[in-house]
Amino acid sequence: MRRLFAALAVVAFATAAQAHNLNVFAFVEDGTVVVETKFSTGKIPVSGEVRVLNAASEVVLTLPLQEDGTVRFPLDPDAASGGLTIEVMTGEGHDDYWILTPEDIANGSGS
Repeated sequence: MRRLFAALAVVAFATAAQAHNLNVFAFVEDGTVVVETKFSTGKIPVSGEVRVLNAASEVVLTLPLQEDGTVRFPLDPDAASGGLTIEVMTGEGHDDYWILTPEDIANGSGS
């Protein structure tokens, strides 16, 4: 009986940990980088921080996540020449990232 309870506890903990994965998607549209976020449950995070890193892993921009779970900012071609990494942190261990390659950036910026 103890093994059954232990097994159920492990499954419940694993399910709870998986229930709040953060998903990040970023793209370039008309010279603007658009970042969209949501939890795996479909719920939109209402606060957090977005860090933009260049190809040398240097932070080039830090912005607050908007209440609709998005962030938009103008593309800086110099900072983005080698690609960008978009990191999103919503607190309590919920974080994820998206990599925009130079090809993604060129395709979305109309270059």
